[in-house]
Amino acid sequence: MTILGIDPGYAIVGCGVVDYSANQFRLLEAKAITTEANTPFDRRLREIYAGVAGLVAAHRPVAMAIEKLFFNTNAKTAIDVAQARGVILLAAAQAGVPVYEYTPLQVKQSVVGYGRAEKKQVQDMVKLLLRLNACPKPDDVADALAIAICHAHSTGSLMRFMK
Repeated sequence: MTILGIDPGYAIVGCGVVDYSANQFRLLEAKAITTEANTPFDRRLREIYAGVAGLVAAHRPVAMAIEKLFFNTNAKTAIDVAQARGVILLAAAQAGVPVYEYTPLQVKQSVVGYGRAEKKQVQDMVKLLLRLNACPKPDDVADALAIAICHAHSTGSLMRFMK
């Protein structure tokens, strides 16, 4: 099954596409969609939408896994990320791709086995599970791959109960 993992943002959107079959992962694509700070926000949203829609069209994932939005102390940043997340969800909806949301704690628990794992531990496990020579950069891309891996593990767990 092909899974598109997304770490949402508006300056950097981490994207990772993995194939998961027979308890094995294979990296299909890992990239960051970046937008320049001085670009009008509506144009940034269009660039994010086009980038995600392009990934969906190219890989035809069976699922999109995305990090749940949580508020921090900066409300403007949270609102801007929410808007970017909205166009990401729109790209999935228009292509008929179901979306699954995971908290950072769920991702860490699934990938590392410990919900309070450090970022470096998650990155090391992504590198190991995908059999990579180096951890993908920027960190947002590694996070997106971890979210995709989390979904694969979650789906595999659910399938065992459905037999």
